[in-house]
Amino acid sequence: HEDYAQMRPATEFTPIDYPKPDNVLSFDKLTSVFLSNTNHEENQPCHLVLKDSSVPLSKNLPLYAEPAQRYCPAGVYEIVESEAGEASFQINSQNCVHCKTCDIKDPAQNITWVTPEGGGGPNYPNM
Repeated sequence: HEDYAQMRPATEFTPIDYPKPDNVLSFDKLTSVFLSNTNHEENQPCHLVLKDSSVPLSKNLPLYAEPAQRYCPAGVYEIVESEAGEASFQINSQNCVHCKTCDIKDPAQNITWVTPEGGGGPNYPNM
């Protein structure tokens, strides 16, 4: 079975209240992204392409509580609210560690990962 097809509605689950990172054994997502030495050229086209930009807010948010916010290990995807209270789907592509989880896991198969321009991405020098 395809992974994305196994997604179930958020109403079937109790939200998990994770403890805050202790910065000794556990770290927040952005600190972990920093440690990956991820680098992308400035002003390049976004390499994370939405087939339909309305899907994250119109379908994934009400049904699945927009799972990209949680399955992405690098905090690339966020639902942000304006001062007026309007939600928008934000893609922080500069944080992407090229794991392609979004391409595999998105329940609507709406996110396509394409190779970024400039050869940027994570650099794991000690591996």
